[in-house]
Amino acid sequence: QVQLVESGGGSVQAGGSLRLSCAASGRTASTYNVAWFRQAPGKEREFVAAISRSGSSTYYADSVKGRFTISRDNAKNTVYPQMNSLNPEDTAVYYCAANRAIAVVTTPKMYDYWGQGTQVTVSS
Repeated sequence: QVQLVESGGGSVQAGGSLRLSCAASGRTASTYNVAWFRQAPGKEREFVAAISRSGSSTYYADSVKGRFTISRDNAKNTVYPQMNSLNPEDTAVYYCAANRAIAVVTTPKMYDYWGQGTQVTVSS
């Protein structure tokens, strides 16, 4: 089992950047794929980015491709989405999630462990 804690959210103006962190507890944290999802008020939770357990494969939603970069430091059991060129449409609560599936997936229900979420607000 793994516990996830997000941090790094906040308020930023359009065009700005934020780097979120997802810290995972447990000695086997590096055996989990990690994904980020976000949920804006009144909308469904949507996939943002994901990274394989080794860090060799990354996946992005079309809406963030070219602006967001996901990476991980397994020595620190932490996954980092670097978010650049933020716009108001990126405003949401961001959640990290983990699973031990063989392949990285982008569907929320396929993830077993979730963090509490961190708010990102982008003003125009």
